[in-house]
Amino acid sequence: MNVLVIGGGGREHALAWKIAQSNKVQKVFVAPGNGGTARDKRLDNIDITDVKALREFAQASGIELTVVGPETPLAAGVVDEFRAQGLRIFGPTKAAAQLESSKAFSKAFMKRHHIPTAEYDTFTDAQAAHDYVNAKGAPIVVKADGLAAGKGVVVAMTAAEAHEAIDFMLLDNKLGVSHNEGEDGQALPRVVIEEFLQGEEASFIVMCDGKTVLPLATSQDHKRLLDADEGPNTGGMGAYSPAPVVTPEVHARAMREIILPTIKGMEKDGIPFTGFLYAGLMIDLQGQVKTLEFNCRMGDPETQPILARLKTDLVDVLLAATATHAEARFDDFELDWDRRTAIGVVLAAHGYPMSPRKGDAITGLPQDTDDVVVFHAGTQMQDGQVVTSGGRVLCVTALGGTLKLAQQQAYDTLKGIHFDGMQYRSDIGHRAILR
Repeated sequence: MNVLVIGGGGREHALAWKIAQSNKVQKVFVAPGNGGTARDKRLDNIDITDVKALREFAQASGIELTVVGPETPLAAGVVDEFRAQGLRIFGPTKAAAQLESSKAFSKAFMKRHHIPTAEYDTFTDAQAAHDYVNAKGAPIVVKADGLAAGKGVVVAMTAAEAHEAIDFMLLDNKLGVSHNEGEDGQALPRVVIEEFLQGEEASFIVMCDGKTVLPLATSQDHKRLLDADEGPNTGGMGAYSPAPVVTPEVHARAMREIILPTIKGMEKDGIPFTGFLYAGLMIDLQGQVKTLEFNCRMGDPETQPILARLKTDLVDVLLAATATHAEARFDDFELDWDRRTAIGVVLAAHGYPMSPRKGDAITGLPQDTDDVVVFHAGTQMQDGQVVTSGGRVLCVTALGGTLKLAQQQAYDTLKGIHFDGMQYRSDIGHRAILR
């Protein structure tokens, strides 16, 4: 069968890499793909991003299964477009994707369905937002209501940082946020301001077929740019799986209090959820969990270490998830995982996250092995040379019998890779090691 993966980042490289391993698959197309997918003989890059054009390509090319990686085409309604033509696609509809594309929708949904999350309020008026911060104090969290490529959140440790973030998001919009429409149909800058939660974060990702949920392996991301969780927030500087902070008790609580009520709530609201659902969890010292955010896709860079550990044929799971007959649903599946730990270390461009530089030549890329794969994100081929084309450039992903062994594999590998201005964290996995 022919499979289409929509997207061009590290998550999509990992999805295409995993799907290509299935003996059911003849060809994997990646739209638009990146420099890494261009180098893989099993994958074909297709320079298409328009929703209608993607659907037309799928029809013309005999695509039997499509998987959507990033949030932008989901928010644009790519799943609705494909389904309207009877095409098999895994992802949430435009309405369901509001769980990610609108922080205001997501918070109101959680409040309505009693899903634990931080206290919050929503603002379009900058002065009202400033007054709220003055009343609540810091630390406090300011979030842009719209898609911001993982960079639309400021954890303000001081009131001054919060006020700066409000102006940045509501007045300047230097993040390039795709604003959601207001009641008048006009795109409207909006922020969600919420209480600062204490604890440890983890990524909890599941697959949904509209009714049934299949949890993936646990993982933990590292959002801050610098070692010891210092510096600005990013889309993610590295991740590892499994995450020891998600104990069996925390796992059960997250399923019972967050994931299952969300799936049931979406169905009750007439917006059944299909696709990957990512819940960012905050876990306190007592093991209580609250929802930081929802994403309607796999995380990046969590996808890379998670899929490195997945032994089950992903295509079988995706076919069951998109089946039209009940007997082939997730009830039949129990995912098989490599017992080893996987770690992914992100190599980012000069100037990331605010103004990443593009066009730097990348050298020293190693051949993939059974234990180490370098997934590409912000790369492209230019005159036969791989060059940087985005903020997060590569994710060096390694498996090891312990987290320390996986760390050693990843960091030994990345020492041979070079591009001007390359930056990365040297402590990915530090929380698990402290445990």
